[in-house]
Amino acid sequence: MRYLLTLHMNPALWGTLTDDQKNGVYAGHGDFIKLVTDSGEMVETKALVDPAGTRTVRVENGVPRVENGTFVESASFLCGYYVVDVESEERAVELAGKIPDAQYTAVEVREVIHEA
Repeated sequence: MRYLLTLHMNPALWGTLTDDQKNGVYAGHGDFIKLVTDSGEMVETKALVDPAGTRTVRVENGVPRVENGTFVESASFLCGYYVVDVESEERAVELAGKIPDAQYTAVEVREVIHEA
């Protein structure tokens, strides 16, 4: 079963972390990647640009309109994800708890129901 583990960033919260805490998050991602790679559960991971580099496209009357920024205005934004291939939802939840961001924000766990 494949699961998408989404990571969300809150810039205000991130700004309150010490350099040691931030470096711990970075190192923790390295440890997590090694864990799921060594176990054969890693499918892929991506880090995403912050909202300043995001474009939102809406179509009105058949004409695409591009806006700068994200679709939803929020204090936090989607900053990355992991896709893992695991035996159960319980394992996906267990892995999500090992992602360092979970100690400061949250990691969403969603089953992948279609791939192309």
